[in-house]
Amino acid sequence: MKHFMASVALAALVAGSAAAETPKDQLIVAFNMNNVLTMDPAAITGGEAVQILNNVYDALLQFDEEGRTLQPRLAESWEIAPDNMSVTFHLRPDMTFASGNPLTAQDVVWSFKRTLSLNLAQASGLKSRGYSDETADQMFVAEDDLTFVLNLPEPGDPKMILMYITQAGIGSVLDSKLVMEHEEDGDMGQAWLLNNSAGSGAFTLQQWRSNEYVLMTRNDEFWGEEPAMRRVLMRHLPESQSQRLGLEQGDLDVGLSLAASDLKALEADDDITVETETSAGFYYLAASAADEKYAKPEVREALRYLIDYKGINAAIMPYFGVERQRLINSKAFGALPDPGYALDVEKAKALLAEAGYPDGFDTSIRVINTQEFLDSATAIQGTLAQAGIRAEIITGDGNQIYGAMRNRDFELLVGRGGGGQQPHPDSNLRALVYNPDNSQEAGLTNYQGWRTSFYDAELNQMIEAALIEPDADKQTGMYESIQTRLEEVVPAIQPFSERVVTAAFQSDVHGLMIDPWITRFEGVTKGE
Repeated sequence: MKHFMASVALAALVAGSAAAETPKDQLIVAFNMNNVLTMDPAAITGGEAVQILNNVYDALLQFDEEGRTLQPRLAESWEIAPDNMSVTFHLRPDMTFASGNPLTAQDVVWSFKRTLSLNLAQASGLKSRGYSDETADQMFVAEDDLTFVLNLPEPGDPKMILMYITQAGIGSVLDSKLVMEHEEDGDMGQAWLLNNSAGSGAFTLQQWRSNEYVLMTRNDEFWGEEPAMRRVLMRHLPESQSQRLGLEQGDLDVGLSLAASDLKALEADDDITVETETSAGFYYLAASAADEKYAKPEVREALRYLIDYKGINAAIMPYFGVERQRLINSKAFGALPDPGYALDVEKAKALLAEAGYPDGFDTSIRVINTQEFLDSATAIQGTLAQAGIRAEIITGDGNQIYGAMRNRDFELLVGRGGGGQQPHPDSNLRALVYNPDNSQEAGLTNYQGWRTSFYDAELNQMIEAALIEPDADKQTGMYESIQTRLEEVVPAIQPFSERVVTAAFQSDVHGLMIDPWITRFEGVTKGE
């Protein structure tokens, strides 16, 4: 409760009023900022930090409100080279940063090179795509003040990197002149950017207090349409009940991290809107193909028919996930409809008998001790038992459960993950299926295909070929073929729900984008 009262006090200070209804030109947002450790775009981790910095920094491109289609941002247009090895961006003229310094292609180059040079959290994504500090001068080129060329270090799909650099952090363009004015001992402004901003977004960072609040004010130098909100206060309120109370009393405009029970209660309130959007990744049942039982595709296929997809999604997953059985997010191009699996105990029993387990077997399910995960694992435990599979549930924290998966020391596991921050099939397939080297020594822990010891050479080749196919229609067809093959070979991970994000907000709030990867508050208004 003391966190909530602190939030109300600060909101009143910002607004200049203690009225129950927040001012029309100020947005008060509650969320959980435990994972927000810095305001430096090169060092941030997690969706919560992205949710903040999307408003402070600009990227070359952005996604539409549905998170599917690329749109201009700092770049008013762009062209992909015929050989798919470079993209040329044409920046809007006469843009400035919040400082008043001009925004040029040289700032874009400097921002990407800074990320690689500092080699902090955001560098890993660029490095995984072949970029390096040593070759940065050749990869990032300013042809003139308004023309930036992004070269690809290896064959691939430029659409993938374009989607990737829409995101705050890796895609944030920094005011190089301002940052370097605050450089200390060659840190490229890292110490200063811990608590300050140097962007061109619709808002500027006024103040950040770790695990307390973030205060942003409207950027008068913003190149786009002036935001309706003069100030945005994002308050750390990890307790769901505090967020609910703040919404009910009118002291909060938006709650971004509420529990299912509180969201359900708020849905009955005519003054509150509860909205859900699909986001990245899946809830899934994973099996270790290194285990002699799950090495058999008939056993893995039996698991497909021992999940009560509709029951789990209806009873457990509201506000957390929606039914999805494919390994590609529904927003990605080329995603096929679900194959229509359903709980079918008799079919599963027949497959187990075919595999040599007519009486089932003993096994274990690892799961983190969080409600929707544990409830899902318990439901799966019950349906497995109907086919004679006697599963012991082993709980633990994330490091314990996913650590066992990274060590390839598990049998079954209920988890969440699988890429998908970019609506591109490769984002999911590379996270969940691709496994170029199945040896223990390879240690490819970033690949969940490796973690589950699932290896299919033909699938690897299909995934690699689809990524570099330049013809869009052919590429889409190739991803459809990959999904068909996945049905045939039965991978070691079976999704049962696609992750969603849910927010509750006052009914007079309009234009809110709740997916943290694309959230911006510049289009938010308040009114009837």
